[in-house]
Amino acid sequence: MILNHIWGLYAHPVQEWKTIDSKRESFMYSCSHTLLVAILPCLAAFYASSKIGWSVGAREAIYLAENSAVMLAVAMYVGIIAATFALAYLIYWMAKTFGADPSYTKSLELAAYAATPVIMSGIAALYPELWFVALVFLGGVAYSVYLLYSGLPVIMHIPEERGFLYASSVVTAGLIAMVVLMVTTAILWTNGFGPEFVSG
Repeated sequence: MILNHIWGLYAHPVQEWKTIDSKRESFMYSCSHTLLVAILPCLAAFYASSKIGWSVGAREAIYLAENSAVMLAVAMYVGIIAATFALAYLIYWMAKTFGADPSYTKSLELAAYAATPVIMSGIAALYPELWFVALVFLGGVAYSVYLLYSGLPVIMHIPEERGFLYASSVVTAGLIAMVVLMVTTAILWTNGFGPEFVSG
């Protein structure tokens, strides 16, 4: 089953990383994991923004028009997939610097499985309260970073000390990429590409 590692990554991550490493999964297997997991937060965001509505404090709920919600959900899906592949390429590109020699498929496995908690945290949009979504997202980010730090030495077959430096470099580059994405989104929204809001 494609999603069979998710429970193990939450229940016993180090042991699950060893299982993932020993299985030698194909490129398509790793791709299909990302493609399936990325659907869930996009569907949740679409439903929450168009049917439930968002409210901050005691204000009236704000909804997105259905066509805007669809476009944002599709953009979110493409963004998640692109970010996962970019992270995998970054891991692959940095590998030689830290004494590892993985295939791109191994790098994609690491990126896809490590990113799963932060991707899945998007399901929190079904309860569209800003504080709740932010809290769940921060928890997802923290656990994804933990998975990256614990899984990188196992998947790359390098000592933990070198793995720590390698993972720190990946996290730093990932944070920079996230800031670039946020700035790009803000620029697009202020230049006429923002969503259409409707009142409840």
